[in-house]
Amino acid sequence: MSEAKTLINELLVDIFNRILAIEGEELKNNGVRLSMSEVHVLEAISLASEPSMSAIAKKLGITVGSATTAINTLVQKGYVSRRSIDRDRRKVLVSLEKPALEVLRIHDYFHEKMIDSIFTDLHVDEDEVLITSLKKVASYFRK
Repeated sequence: MSEAKTLINELLVDIFNRILAIEGEELKNNGVRLSMSEVHVLEAISLASEPSMSAIAKKLGITVGSATTAINTLVQKGYVSRRSIDRDRRKVLVSLEKPALEVLRIHDYFHEKMIDSIFTDLHVDEDEVLITSLKKVASYFRK
């Protein structure tokens, strides 16, 4: 691998791992006893226009079976409820319970603080090349 490729790989992996570790620690310090994967499932549910198993799975980039397993765990823990639609009993919609809303509030606050800090410390808003590059990287990973 070229030196540039090696460096970009190391930077992306390091940034990803550090954000997850810091985020997990922040949630733990605020009393959240869920894994980061579980928190991200809650986030996907909150962002889905129709929170069905298939829509949530698609948002997370996982199979419907994996989404169902994760949601079943969150139902057991009291963070999510599920219901079938009368006209199509095969379709299951999920909704967030009150404890999930508190977790998401803490999660969103962490992200807000992180981004505010990046803007303050690194003056990212002044760096068009960085913003354009990050947009391209994000677009690539969405594919």
